[in-house]
Amino acid sequence: MNSSEPSALPPIVLAFAATDPSGGAGLQADILTLASMGCHPLSVVTAATIQDTMGVEDIMALDPEWVADQARCVLEDMPVNAIKIGVLGSVENITAIAEVVSDYPEVPLVLDPILASGRGDELATEEMISALRELLIPQTTIITPNSIEARRLVQEDGEEELELAECARRLLALGCEYVLITGTHENTSQVVNTLYGQEGVIRTDRWDRLPGSYHGSGCTLASAIAATIANGLSIGDAVKDAQEYTWQTLKAAFRPGMGQHIPDRLFWAREDEPSDQND
Repeated sequence: MNSSEPSALPPIVLAFAATDPSGGAGLQADILTLASMGCHPLSVVTAATIQDTMGVEDIMALDPEWVADQARCVLEDMPVNAIKIGVLGSVENITAIAEVVSDYPEVPLVLDPILASGRGDELATEEMISALRELLIPQTTIITPNSIEARRLVQEDGEEELELAECARRLLALGCEYVLITGTHENTSQVVNTLYGQEGVIRTDRWDRLPGSYHGSGCTLASAIAATIANGLSIGDAVKDAQEYTWQTLKAAFRPGMGQHIPDRLFWAREDEPSDQND
């Protein structure tokens, strides 16, 4: 039935990321998360990977013109409420994406600085990290590094291991508005995630440390933050709700392969499954 009134648009989020054929991380994780949280996902492929639940075997960056043209094509067609950036693939892609997003300064930008896979496979060179620092972080609304990534982004050669608060201070000094440092890799009984702004600590959240390791947890969290921002929440509330969603996906995670668990981004759709009729 046709309606004279157009239906309201769902929040639209544009994700830049590499593909993951396992569906655990990367662009597939972004799309699942954004859709699960009520957003319409737009997807720009930055690179293709060969990977499974155990790790990344190889990565092939797309031509930067293709990356930029994918993004501009949809950005000129649809209103975007938030942009999320994951694996970028090359320095040239970082440069191209930085130029694209600079034309949309009013759109919140969530940057997940993925520097290595869960297994430790390198996904970013030192040259790429320099480009992130110079070109993308200054345009970022919120960056979501884990503690390892936070230190690698700002620690100088020869420095002793930095406190995470100092890492946040240095990231903020590069020009981003907020920093959420996750504590999964820290030696703490609970996972402690801290959100920093220019005025200092905005919120600290503690989560029960779940057993096992997860493929795509960081992608899920960053995409969930983009979704909650796109839905109109303030940064503090967006980060809180995104963490809650992510923790639930990890609690409900499944292990389809021989490696890490995959977060169940559609856990809510399976919570109330009917019991067997013969029960």
